[in-house]
Amino acid sequence: MGRPAIDLTDFDLITRRFSEDRPSAVLHCAAMSRSPACQADPPGAWLQNVEVTRHLVGLCRGVPFVFFSTDLVFRGDRGGLDEISGPDPISVYGKTKLEAEGVVRHLDRHLIIRTSLNYGHSSSADRAFNEEMVQAWRSGRTLRLFTDEYRTPIAASETARAVLDLVTIGASGIVNVAGRERLSRWELGGLIAGLHPGLEARIEATSLRDYQGPPRAPDVTLDCGKAEGLLGRSMPRFSDWLRESGPGS
Repeated sequence: MGRPAIDLTDFDLITRRFSEDRPSAVLHCAAMSRSPACQADPPGAWLQNVEVTRHLVGLCRGVPFVFFSTDLVFRGDRGGLDEISGPDPISVYGKTKLEAEGVVRHLDRHLIIRTSLNYGHSSSADRAFNEEMVQAWRSGRTLRLFTDEYRTPIAASETARAVLDLVTIGASGIVNVAGRERLSRWELGGLIAGLHPGLEARIEATSLRDYQGPPRAPDVTLDCGKAEGLLGRSMPRFSDWLRESGPGS
């Protein structure tokens, strides 16, 4: 269901639709996910990320429930974070997602997917991190990208494939689903720029040491060993996936 189809904060509507559709499983991947927006509007982030989840959980007794969470539930003092690493979010977004994880854990049949930056193409062309970069370059902006902030990006299509396979085999609890490659924001910018040779993709290297603004987690790279063991395959390295799939993927 896309945003034009349904408003998840309309709890009466959601309850009616749930009763009508009688889903055999629920995959909850909607969120207020842009950290700056969450920092600027904590009550809105709480409504979208916690209360919406709480309402859905209340409807899903006995129904498998998959919740998409984030690597930003971690402080980011070190990378290589696995499912038993202690979360300690420093942003409003991360705090609301961790709170929502706690709500989801009350369900017997739950799967919490912690993922990282997802590459893809949305209907509005402004949801994925790669789309935001391209929009900035098209408007003539120069992106200042951190050389010392690290994530484990993955293609949204690979996330979807992994999650559906995990649901099929009945996986439960927390599972990290991300790429195998530790990349800085600066390195990511270079990879995305390479996909758009016709654009004047202007990027400038900067450091978290020089940053003044809302808190940012330096290194929240995820260890996906559990997912790889369950799936029987390795998660893809993002740069390899880009090279093999091409810019239209």
